[in-house]
Amino acid sequence: MVKVAVIRFKGNSKPYYFATGKEPLEKGQGVIVETARGLEYGIVVEPEREIEEEKTVSPLKPVVRIATERDEETVRRNEARRADAMRVCKEKIRAHGLEMKLIDCEFTFEGNKVIFTFTADGRVDFRELVKDLASVFRMRIELKQVGLRDETRILGGIAPCGRECCCAGAMPDFRKVSIKMAKNQGLSLNPGKISGLCGRLMCCLSYEDDYYAVAYKQMPKMGSQVGTPEGKGVVVAQNMLKMEVRVKIEKDGAMFYRDFPVSDITKKSGGGEEETPDGKNSDE
Repeated sequence: MVKVAVIRFKGNSKPYYFATGKEPLEKGQGVIVETARGLEYGIVVEPEREIEEEKTVSPLKPVVRIATERDEETVRRNEARRADAMRVCKEKIRAHGLEMKLIDCEFTFEGNKVIFTFTADGRVDFRELVKDLASVFRMRIELKQVGLRDETRILGGIAPCGRECCCAGAMPDFRKVSIKMAKNQGLSLNPGKISGLCGRLMCCLSYEDDYYAVAYKQMPKMGSQVGTPEGKGVVVAQNMLKMEVRVKIEKDGAMFYRDFPVSDITKKSGGGEEETPDGKNSDE
């Protein structure tokens, strides 16, 4: 077992484990930690705790110290420089005629490098741009290209549901999303209704996919012929949350609709016999 603290660097970025020192840490406290790119400022998400060593990435980087007032001032000063740096970089991009969209800028804690994040349709030759920016800022320049989903996570926004985009507020890591998830949930496959601000499938489709994948297999298909306690009919609607189906029944010259639990439904198998939703013959 090793003692670690969970640290997040900014916004909704992915949290990381860091080895703790002798000083006790509190949630929400600013700390200085050692990373692959030098010293960085982070926020304690979870105070000290013990975890199995196999769950960490060796060698585990340490928490150097609790952030001082001087460290906090350095962070504020770097953030204050961000707007001007964005303006300068956008001007240089236009001057070089590059097809790229600048979306973020970050100064490292130690102030020896500035990182510009951008999106573009393809590869961009920004070598001359880097030289130009280096002559202005007098420090190392890094240009990082990201995809459309990353752009939405960085910029944020309000999703179709009316809440903050999941990737910007509640998802440190992207989840794999597929069109099959939308089919399992019985959603419209209209791209405008199942796509997020980034134009890709909405991340929230993955939240309840495990449940819907199981429920979908138990549901009789739309338009299929089924047997019910009130006679045979056709499935016209599904409710996978209540595990019910609506069936249109024609009986004695009349047509009516009834809702039935899936457990009360039998469906015809290939040989003409009726099956329950679990695939067994109804007379078994």
